Amino acid sequence: MSKGHVIPKKTLGQRIRQDFHRYKLVYLIGLLCLVYYVIFCYMPMGGVVIAFKDFRPARGIFGSKWANPWYKYFDQFFNGYYFGRLLRNTLLINLQDLVFGFPAPILLALLLNELRSTAFKRTVQTVTYLPHFISQVVVCGIILDFFSSSGVVNQIIMALGGQRVLFMQEPSFFQPLYVGTGIWQGVGYGSIIYLSALGGVNADLYDAAAIDGCNRFRRVIHVTLPGILPTIIIMLILKIGSMLNVGFEKIILLYNETIYETSDVISSFVYRYGMQKGNYSYATAVGLFNSVFNFILLIAFNALSRKVSDVSLW
Repeated sequence: MSKGHVIPKKTLGQRIRQDFHRYKLVYLIGLLCLVYYVIFCYMPMGGVVIAFKDFRPARGIFGSKWANPWYKYFDQFFNGYYFGRLLRNTLLINLQDLVFGFPAPILLALLLNELRSTAFKRTVQTVTYLPHFISQVVVCGIILDFFSSSGVVNQIIMALGGQRVLFMQEPSFFQPLYVGTGIWQGVGYGSIIYLSALGGVNADLYDAAAIDGCNRFRRVIHVTLPGILPTIIIMLILKIGSMLNVGFEKIILLYNETIYETSDVISSFVYRYGMQKGNYSYATAVGLFNSVFNFILLIAFNALSRKVSDVSLW
């Protein structure tokens, strides 16, 4: 090559074509994921226009008339009789799950990480993972059987000299049961991501802490937790970003009219009014409010986390 000869830079199009040719299979796999999200996540978002229309299935979305005024169904929900109850129940269930359910997988991962017996560790992992893979219908059936008036729990209570408790007919018991059984069902599976994060903590830090005289508890506090703190913060942001999301499947399978006072949440309300009563515009308006509220929470707490800890989703 002659002195002073300059190799021409490749254009952006040339670099993309070369990169695509080299990693063709990777791009195709990524394209499948993109197509999935476009079809099943982004295209259905156009249906939110139903919240602003007097939707009639026979006329279709575009053939239905616009609501007058445009905020008609939002106004009905915000000023409706059930708004306060729905918002309270949804937030209370999520707050209880945040306080008790969010730390549970972290604690389990920390405990498993401290075990020295590999066989016992794998046994505990298997036992705690299994509930996650049981069908929601089966799980709810187990809960109803165990906590029914003649179930195992009541039999134990009566054997110890107590009185029969109607768990599934008493409003005050629903939320603790929902949150508690949710922890049992998801604690093992939820610990997987924290166990993965624990594998990335530098082992030399543990040796240095041991030389400095730290016992196992102090090593967890000063080495392990700071090592997985970014993962914890990311998961916390995602959790807070879904504060108004409560899966309606489990709610519908467990609740009944006698405990609507504490069990009826926004998602179950949307299901009843949308699928059972056919009031699609009203249900869509409620669902849209739910999504927008969660989106605002996600943006706010992500910004707060970035400012306080320099860890954020973006």
